[in-house]
Amino acid sequence: MNPAAPTSTRQPRDAGLVPSPFDRAAGHALLAELAGERTRSGTLGPLDELAPGFADWIVTALFGGTYQRPGLALRDRQVANLAALTALGGVEPQLADHVRNSLRIGLTRTEVTEVLVHLAPYVGVPKALAGLRVAAAVFTEADEEGAGGTEGAEGEGGATALGTPRTGGAAE
Repeated sequence: MNPAAPTSTRQPRDAGLVPSPFDRAAGHALLAELAGERTRSGTLGPLDELAPGFADWIVTALFGGTYQRPGLALRDRQVANLAALTALGGVEPQLADHVRNSLRIGLTRTEVTEVLVHLAPYVGVPKALAGLRVAAAVFTEADEEGAGGTEGAEGEGGATALGTPRTGGAAE
């Protein structure tokens, strides 16, 4: 071995990184915290009828696995979800669910809106606008159900400015 040869530049693995668990009970508990009953019952049951076992895999691997990893707070994971789903596009029902989840765990309407606006130079204005339309529809839906967020509820949804009808909600 040549003593003058450079040593590996590989950084040691962070001791805080651990494999994802697969904990079905923890997945159901987290899903109960994140999603409302309408989302859970309206999604899991029909999905299991269509693709048996897939809903269980989602709950166990995603909510009972990836979400259970240490290193990111639930709030940070939701911001990442908003960004990823907006960037992906074409997944408006899932984005709407994650906007609802974000509000449920304490993100404000302003924070959700700012996440989506911040994405414009990275994912493109059309995808950012599509995300804002979804958020506006969720905000309107929450107002109509009497469950609007505490901050940013007055006039910050921008539903009419974004072209979202005030009478409609996000697709489930």
